[in-house]
Amino acid sequence: MAQPSRLWPEPYEGALSLTFDDGLPSQLHTALPLLAEHGLAATFYLNPRGDDFAEALAPWQPEAAAGHEIGNHSLTHTCSRGFADSPDAPGLEGLTLGELEADVLEAEARLRAVFPQQTERSFCYPCYECHVGEGAARQSYVPVIARHFVAARGQGEIANHPLTCDLHYLWSWPVQRRTGAELVGLATQCQTQGRWGIMAFHGVDEGHLTVGRGDFAELCAFLGRAGQRLWVAPVATVAQWARRLRQERSGAA
Repeated sequence: MAQPSRLWPEPYEGALSLTFDDGLPSQLHTALPLLAEHGLAATFYLNPRGDDFAEALAPWQPEAAAGHEIGNHSLTHTCSRGFADSPDAPGLEGLTLGELEADVLEAEARLRAVFPQQTERSFCYPCYECHVGEGAARQSYVPVIARHFVAARGQGEIANHPLTCDLHYLWSWPVQRRTGAELVGLATQCQTQGRWGIMAFHGVDEGHLTVGRGDFAELCAFLGRAGQRLWVAPVATVAQWARRLRQERSGAA
């Protein structure tokens, strides 16, 4: 059996996923209208915390129906204690793998209750960190995530190759404060290198990890024009393709 020759579906030469963390208001009010204007689908990583989580998530239901992925960003968004000034502060260093898994699965149960049409989703590591414990007791929780999700987004320096990347710790670019030209340049790299880039956004003209509305609009306009060369799709969608590609290559070998 001949090996599949293409890394990406016809006619694409590379892939790009636009991802957004924390469910900020500017994502609903600014980013989503710009994405819709140019026919682009993205991934939004939410934390379904609180007793009123269903009400809080309701504005995202039309966006899920429109083709955007609603990803899992954990329930409590726990990061390293190193961000705090006190050794008694809560953090990943004080969690066990079981406690971490329970947190993530509670978030998943809530997301499935509100977005039942999404049967397979990706995960996003809060603060890009993927460990519990510290020192000699430090452990990766990537294997925990791999049991429950098609893929997971971490942080890295370059775009992912669909055959060699770790689907459960995908590399992404944090793109806060990037100019439109820089964002377009990163997207162009994905096409020319034949790789899968992932951009990590937070607010659009909002918060300390922000990107300007004009810069994000410039990226969206470029991606709308590049549609026949660069595959812009949610993380779970591209990960499913990469998984099938690996299975096909393995069978051919």
